[in-house]
Amino acid sequence: MAKRMRLDKLLANMGYGTRSEIRRVVKQGIVTVDGVIIKDFGLILDPDAADVRFDGEKVVFREVIYVMLNKPQGVVSATEDKRDRTVIDLLDPDDRVLEPFPVGRLDKDTEGLLLLTNDGKLAHELLSPRKHVPKIYEAHVLGEVGVEDIRAFAAGVELDDGYKTMPAQLIIDGHETAQEGPLSRITLTIHEGKFHQVKRMFEAVGKKVVYLRRIAMGPLQLDPHLKLGDYRALTESELESLLSVHDVKDASD
Repeated sequence: MAKRMRLDKLLANMGYGTRSEIRRVVKQGIVTVDGVIIKDFGLILDPDAADVRFDGEKVVFREVIYVMLNKPQGVVSATEDKRDRTVIDLLDPDDRVLEPFPVGRLDKDTEGLLLLTNDGKLAHELLSPRKHVPKIYEAHVLGEVGVEDIRAFAAGVELDDGYKTMPAQLIIDGHETAQEGPLSRITLTIHEGKFHQVKRMFEAVGKKVVYLRRIAMGPLQLDPHLKLGDYRALTESELESLLSVHDVKDASD
């Protein structure tokens, strides 16, 4: 038996909009519970037992999970793998029961923010090429990253397969000297997710990424207090901001 929950939380978790949007439409009288029009978005109900309908459409409840993971190096972004540990292996058994999956991929040697969920609709919105959801990375790059690289990334660089990337925002955070030579610390925002994209972009300008960490995906930012390998459920405000992604206009519109 599912736990009792608020009507607006149920509808938000099932993908009918953000909590604020749902509160507006509930007040308009388009939501019914057991055949009765409900205008109280804070109504507490049993989602397994109640007959909830949104504008006539039956709301089918299923447990959802939204997890922020600070992915460490050495694990793969997959639900199962015969050779390596996966990000799912980092979860407690109780959280694996709901069958979450990683939204997008981080390379095995890349650290940082990874969203795990069983909400396929949200995952689709975040990964849709037409949405151009921004992803922000911090990296250490062998070579002297400079103004020319900033301009090149802003214009889009051609990868090794001939693909030209969308404009990206490159910020130089500092320079230092490593054993291998000059080392640059940078922050990069991209709006697509090609295979090994950040590494290949720097290879295109003659440099090599030696450390990579994702710190943001859309409105979701990596919790600075979350240790490598640890995870936590999203807060209400984090989930609300992610659910609002579906309101972003397609770039082709």
